[in-house]
Amino acid sequence: MSENILPSCISLPLSGKELEEIVSKAKDYALMHGICMRSKANFNPDNLQFAPFVLTPSLYPRKEFEKATKLQIILNKMIHNVAHDVDFLRETLASTIKMTSQHHSLKSMKQFYRKVLLSYILQELGHDDKVKYLPENNALAGLCDAMVEAWKIIGDDKAAILFIIEDVTYNICDQRFHEFYIREKYPHVKVIRQSLTEIFKEGKLGDNKTLIVGNVTASVVYFRAGYEPGHYHSENEWAARLMIERSTAIKCPSVHYHLAGTKKVQQALAKPGVLNRFLNDENEIKQVKEIFTGLYSFDKGEGGDETVKMVLEKPENFVMKPQREGGGNNIYGVDIPERLKAMDETERSAYILMERIFPPISKSYMIRPGGPNPPPIFDMVSELGIFGAIIGTKEKILYNRQVGHMLRTKVSSANEGGVAAGLGALDSVYLTNEF
Repeated sequence: MSENILPSCISLPLSGKELEEIVSKAKDYALMHGICMRSKANFNPDNLQFAPFVLTPSLYPRKEFEKATKLQIILNKMIHNVAHDVDFLRETLASTIKMTSQHHSLKSMKQFYRKVLLSYILQELGHDDKVKYLPENNALAGLCDAMVEAWKIIGDDKAAILFIIEDVTYNICDQRFHEFYIREKYPHVKVIRQSLTEIFKEGKLGDNKTLIVGNVTASVVYFRAGYEPGHYHSENEWAARLMIERSTAIKCPSVHYHLAGTKKVQQALAKPGVLNRFLNDENEIKQVKEIFTGLYSFDKGEGGDETVKMVLEKPENFVMKPQREGGGNNIYGVDIPERLKAMDETERSAYILMERIFPPISKSYMIRPGGPNPPPIFDMVSELGIFGAIIGTKEKILYNRQVGHMLRTKVSSANEGGVAAGLGALDSVYLTNEF
């Protein structure tokens, strides 16, 4: 684990009384501003609890933050080109998944948006002068504006934007923020929400393969579910997904984007010379290569046996990743040898091996529903995600934007860190030039 410990943006620990008051205010502020989720342990559609959050923002080097935001446009283009290269996807994913057909598509490079309004906490603690170091973040507007742009491209004023949702939605506030933003800024654009199960019952393809749900045409489909096997309870849900993919609706993301985002494709892109297939600017290729970490194949024909030998020698330096989203599916460090030895060659080919990243440690309070009171100071590590939106066909990119960011933080001793999965916490970037 990294021994690089970052300073806090304010002096910690806080005094007992000050901590008690600011935590109480922060919880109420979160509840009153929609930083909430439904409880998975005690689900009730009428009850909400605040989402886990870090009390003070985490330091992040300004130079690296700016580099990441500028690079997103290039990454958007790269993944767009990958998604439309059927031969590459078929070849790369031959040992894990079969490729289906493709259509005109919108891709949000990140699937969800969160906002911790940490500027309020800094101000309440008397640090108004530090608010300027929190970078502007317009992810909600950026993602929604991109969906409406896709809606405009289709050109059907009576069509709706369709949100594909889970049968039971825990992360309701995040989804509704997107819906309500669209309805408020673009009141002429209708938004409907359906599960894949409902789509199977109520959906059909109309003339020219338009997607019709009930009596409404859906010209844009935004997937908030359908990215993991658990969302497909039967063949009905798979049939609904196939119908959506066959339609002329712009998908966010389409199935070929889902495939382009798999770990196996990431590993293939890290091979020498592969990026030249999708980017023709040497400077852009160089920038992308700079963010790669070590990625290795378990396929026997791609040095899989050597990969196994390498990871068994020093498993603590690696993580095994499957072609899954949603968190909780990776295999870390000392758990790898036993799991790997139990797999045959076909099973292990469904994973890639990645060098484990050990970010610098920050210290702050993590506030969780039902957590200890007063909260302790934790050693934590963070992951920065940049949001991007791109719309286009194989032949032409029509829209390409970087639209915001998200910082997820977890206790340094934890492996997984997804907020929606209950493993991490929402955080905010505090820019610094000090490191």
